[in-house]
Amino acid sequence: MKGWEAVGIITQDMRKIVDSAKLAFVATVCEDGSPNLSPKGSLLVYDDDHLVFMNMASPTTVANLRRDPRLEVNVIDFLLRRGYRFKGSAELRGDGDPVFAWSRRWVLDTHGPDYPCHEAVLIQVERALPVNSPAYTFGHWSEDDLKRAWSTTYGLTHAS
Repeated sequence: MKGWEAVGIITQDMRKIVDSAKLAFVATVCEDGSPNLSPKGSLLVYDDDHLVFMNMASPTTVANLRRDPRLEVNVIDFLLRRGYRFKGSAELRGDGDPVFAWSRRWVLDTHGPDYPCHEAVLIQVERALPVNSPAYTFGHWSEDDLKRAWSTTYGLTHAS
């Protein structure tokens, strides 16, 4: 079909939320079937269909992914009170892999050399769903209203 281009799952708004949130939560499945939820401070958008985080201190998450690569990532901008749920599968990428090198460079530039970089976890995003505060639906709040209100609550005077 002429003029048709494949469009990735990850939109500009999703990129904005991942960047602004600074913290994500990754859910994996433990060997006994119970959930494991782990915070990640290194989640980045890799491309239009992939997210990535660095395994710096995630032995349970990585062990679970070696056995079962399915995961869900939740990212919420706490001031905007909205975000996304990303469902997909993970691949572990080690030293010598371009994904690892790219992620490691981000860790070094952002956190410095004291943070360990064991492997990058590349996530093939298969589905992305919005997560919104009920304030948008029932409270008739705008994004600017929520950002202002929560900035005040947290004592953040620089947020607009």
